[in-house]
Amino acid sequence: MNLENKNGVSFLTFDAFKKAGVKHGFSTRIGGVSEGVFDSLNLGFNRGDSDENVRENYHRIANALDMNYDRMCLSKQTHTTNVIVVDEKDAGNGLIKPLPYDDVDGLITNVKDMPLVTFYADCVPLFFYDPVKEVVALSHSGWRGTVGKIGKVTIEKMCAEFGCDKNDILCGIAPSICKDCYEVSADVANEFIKAFGEEHKSELLRPSTFNPDDKDKYMLDLWAACRLVFLEAGIPEDHIETTNYCTRCNPKLFYSHRIMGANRGSLAAFISL
Repeated sequence: MNLENKNGVSFLTFDAFKKAGVKHGFSTRIGGVSEGVFDSLNLGFNRGDSDENVRENYHRIANALDMNYDRMCLSKQTHTTNVIVVDEKDAGNGLIKPLPYDDVDGLITNVKDMPLVTFYADCVPLFFYDPVKEVVALSHSGWRGTVGKIGKVTIEKMCAEFGCDKNDILCGIAPSICKDCYEVSADVANEFIKAFGEEHKSELLRPSTFNPDDKDKYMLDLWAACRLVFLEAGIPEDHIETTNYCTRCNPKLFYSHRIMGANRGSLAAFISL
């Protein structure tokens, strides 16, 4: 991914999405007005930051990404695999008017100039763009969403609702916690083995580097898992772009739940036709 800066606001973009001409970006913590543990581009209204600061941060990232602040449509994430289609009536959801939905971890639209927004602080942001049917989507893929294959759920819904062809869809895996930082317990590891099969165990899991003597601890590669989900869904391998930025490795650039706990801001993914 490319780290870019506009008017003091830093964000990341995918090469393939830029070449395709779709507006998108993944925020960093750089360029906002929030202070203290929220320093500085906090985009979460539910973190304890002032609404005034968060709204100013949205204005700044909207300007940096050349997106319409008033028409942004936000998610309401609860680690589900619930993905919904949003339309014109949803412009402004969560920012200039109340959210009309709960338990939504993925958003899809074909409405132009209506940026989709999802939130992160170690979980995996998934980006989708079909340049033929002109459809965009975002999905929040934590470990539960990855086991539930929310990436595949999103792709299948794009195809069912808008007639998208899997061979046309571009997919992006944006910054999250990396395989060298993400330690999980045996119960989580077993969920991944059940979901992806024993044949992918060595690709996704390895003994913990933090607790090498603990046989119930593993390091998990969420990026590899999300890539497998995309391939299983029928996305061509050369249509998948994966980040090289880890949220936990770069606490000056990103908020990380593993480092900061609940006292932190939220990052966000954006995409708009």
